[in-house]
Amino acid sequence: MFEQIFENVRGKSPLVHCITNYVTVNDCANMLLACGGSPIMADDPEDAVEITGICKGLAINIGTLNQRTIPVMLAAGKRANELRHPVVLDPVGAGASALRTDTALRLLEELKLTVIRGNISEMKTLAYGSGTTKGVDADVADRVTEDNLDGAVSFARELARRTGAVIAVTGAIDIVADKERAFCIRNGHPEMSSITGTGCQLSILTAAFVTANPEHPLEAAAAAVCAMGLCGEIAHRRMTELDGNASYRNYIIDAMYRLTPARLEKGANYEVR
Repeated sequence: MFEQIFENVRGKSPLVHCITNYVTVNDCANMLLACGGSPIMADDPEDAVEITGICKGLAINIGTLNQRTIPVMLAAGKRANELRHPVVLDPVGAGASALRTDTALRLLEELKLTVIRGNISEMKTLAYGSGTTKGVDADVADRVTEDNLDGAVSFARELARRTGAVIAVTGAIDIVADKERAFCIRNGHPEMSSITGTGCQLSILTAAFVTANPEHPLEAAAAAVCAMGLCGEIAHRRMTELDGNASYRNYIIDAMYRLTPARLEKGANYEVR
């Protein structure tokens, strides 16, 4: 299943408009290229809607939110909706400030979202209107573990039902769910949390996978999450005693560039509930 999904990404090379975090924008562009997609970044009001029109998918990331880009995100999202293109939202830091929370909720209300990708604290903020996000990281008290996995799966399914979007909750155990099914994914390495932007890269990756497989958003999002985690594993095995988080970041992108559909199919570690 994931093999064909990744083959579609490589074969179609989807052009994705990314309105994203300027802290990680270069890494996001390189990750998108590494998976076989094509990035374009435009957040000027006179540019973004037109650019959205020539792309096949849209990724919105609120990590470096400001008053100039909020209306751009909304306008680009509405244009993508008009064209029936996939839209992926990464509500970075929702729950950490009123501006982030209000903007994330507004995007959720005004746009039809294909996938929402975030940590568990950000997702709880979207579900309940407030949360305990610690900066851009999940609150320790919220984290998904084997002990609370069943409850987290139920939460993700319910949020998917309410929003109409695929919900991708990422952490030590990842959950990708629609209202009926959930993929519980155990790919990845703890060291990935030492790099700024792995979540941002994953959201862009998800947009590429969903754009190339519009009829299967749940499976495409799950494949993207597995691919990112698998690349984290492959990259970590390459580390030497002289390497640090900067090298690890580059190794992850390299691993995605070299990842094959067959290797993804073999290495994806998940169960469906």
